[in-house]
Amino acid sequence: MTPGPARPLAAALAEGTVVLDGGLSNQLEAQGCDLSDELWSARLLADGPGQIEAAHTAYVRAGAQVLITASYQASYEGLGRRGIGRDEADRLFARSVELARRAAGTVDRDVWVAASVGPYGAVTADGAEYRGRYGLTVRELERFHRPRVEALAAAGPDALALETVPDMDEARALLRVAGDCGLPVWLSYTVSGDRTRAGQPLDEAFALARAHDEVIAVGVNCCTPADTEAAARTAVEATGKPAVVYPNSGEDWDAASGTWGGGATFGPGRVEAWQRAGARLVGGCCRVGPAEIAEIAGLVAAGGGREAG
Repeated sequence: MTPGPARPLAAALAEGTVVLDGGLSNQLEAQGCDLSDELWSARLLADGPGQIEAAHTAYVRAGAQVLITASYQASYEGLGRRGIGRDEADRLFARSVELARRAAGTVDRDVWVAASVGPYGAVTADGAEYRGRYGLTVRELERFHRPRVEALAAAGPDALALETVPDMDEARALLRVAGDCGLPVWLSYTVSGDRTRAGQPLDEAFALARAHDEVIAVGVNCCTPADTEAAARTAVEATGKPAVVYPNSGEDWDAASGTWGGGATFGPGRVEAWQRAGARLVGGCCRVGPAEIAEIAGLVAAGGGREAG
């Protein structure tokens, strides 16, 4: 396993702003990959690992300081439907971390690896991560998430990214599971306005992380850029922790057709507003590519990596 940075990610956040990568799927598609599969980018852990490493490398070269692994849509259940047994699934989870780690090693600076833990709805591959309310109890969600979180933690990432969480029940389950792994984590919801996708008030949703010392940042991802600044302020006020912000392009995802529509509203210039709101982890999600991350990295570097304004 390629070694990671000696400095913890939490220490870097205490010193200033850290730049996340952008959308992995759009970069893979730009490289010519076909992601029309229920495993989405996770399929390439088995079928095209070199493509994943190349996508990570593109973001490192753009200035990303944190790489998020290709495990968002990976699960024992989903991989099992492709005939991949548990032992091989464990190897693929570990591979997701190692591919990011190898890409991180292509530059002579600190680059952290965050293992992506996507929501239950991502695994159903029907857009449920944008609705939540799966009809499962918190304990049932814990039982689903625990094995893969433990497998990812065993692979040695620098942090766990509990991301695109649509509701508070799933956040409760993920925090309980991740709290047993001994790694720093961030928790990010996908939101609509001032509520989770399941309709819960954001201040209550963020507050779930307040007493969890392992949580180093709380915020939002894969939401419209227009909702980010207010959400970041609410996250900081509710938890006393730094915010994490990485929206999508602002286009609309149609789960039924599997297509994006509408116009992009993402602008790297928003980073200063995010910093003023208390964000210390900033980047992009779906449809935000290396060019935008390079611009964000340039803006953060120009500001010394600290709060603007």
